[in-house]
Amino acid sequence: MRTEREKMLAGEVYDACDAELLADLNRVKVLCQQYNNLLPTDFAGRNKMIREILGQADEDTFINQPFYCDYGKHIRVGKRFFANFGLTILDEAYVTIGDDCFLGPGVHIYCACHSTNPVERKTRRQEWAKPVTIGNDVWIGGNVTILPGVTIGDNCTIGAGSVVTRDIPANSIAAGNPAKVIKMIE
Repeated sequence: MRTEREKMLAGEVYDACDAELLADLNRVKVLCQQYNNLLPTDFAGRNKMIREILGQADEDTFINQPFYCDYGKHIRVGKRFFANFGLTILDEAYVTIGDDCFLGPGVHIYCACHSTNPVERKTRRQEWAKPVTIGNDVWIGGNVTILPGVTIGDNCTIGAGSVVTRDIPANSIAAGNPAKVIKMIE
């Protein structure tokens, strides 16, 4: 029989109140609090702790505080990753971000999905998750929200304040709510 974590990572409906998952959520909340309380000038300490939180990061990963995530270990960032203040990632599924990506302040990435039926939400406390993938050389403007299951291709720019509800093809600039491609990069 599959664990709730295995179901979660497979995109199946799972019990979000599972004791093992709740323990991991609480452990990472403590780590994020510790990270957010480090001195902003403690670059080595911040990098060491962020590599402890994330599933993949390198010595050039830089995330301004505050930073929030659910599990951390499902987040993989490429080389020279930079995120400004207020990054929030709900990583119930894998979040994969390529090399040389820059995220503006207040970016939110969501993998968790909930029923639109209020009775199901109230009585079952079940959810499912869809991964988010962001290619190489992507710039995501401030206050962008990326919804579950979205893939953003290489060399994209997402305009500030956008809500990305569907895939964005490589070599494009997208903006709006919902985000739409407004220009292709030649």
